[in-house]
Amino acid sequence: MGSPPGWLLVVDYQEVFRDPTSPWTTPRFDDIRPRVRSLVQAFGERVVFTRFVVPERPEGAWADYYRRYDYFTRPHAIPLFQLSEDPGARTVVDVPTFGKWVPEVADVVGDGPLTVAGVATDCCVLSTVLPAADAGVHVQVVSDACAGASDEAHADTMRILGCYAPLVEVTTTAEVLAAG
Repeated sequence: MGSPPGWLLVVDYQEVFRDPTSPWTTPRFDDIRPRVRSLVQAFGERVVFTRFVVPERPEGAWADYYRRYDYFTRPHAIPLFQLSEDPGARTVVDVPTFGKWVPEVADVVGDGPLTVAGVATDCCVLSTVLPAADAGVHVQVVSDACAGASDEAHADTMRILGCYAPLVEVTTTAEVLAAG
């Protein structure tokens, strides 16, 4: 069996979303880890990881956001922004916004297709998938390799993303791996 077509984008697979003491904990983070690892292995070198980072000087509404979440602007939070897995030689793109469909990612993955896993389903995954689809890239969202702020938020987001077919396809790890 070969590898799945296109590229895998692993969105914000970081300790800040895994750590149970973090205000941004994603409860099912550890549940998706084996599936994310399987996908990363299957896609080989065709994987891009993104990292949400705090800008040095938040501007506009982001300044208000970080006043509310000042926990993340303090030195103790810096280690939480590290990836939860070693990406090896794979591309890592740091982005200070929810959406990760940025030129640095688009330049790497090209026209796709793009398979997306990561966290949080109802925030950064959603904010990444829709602009990629708007750019004309076929996007598969791996439902069981994503985790949301809650089970309900995850399920609601998957239902919403399903409405974007055929630009966006909601799929499972098993289906992606079987396509390889």
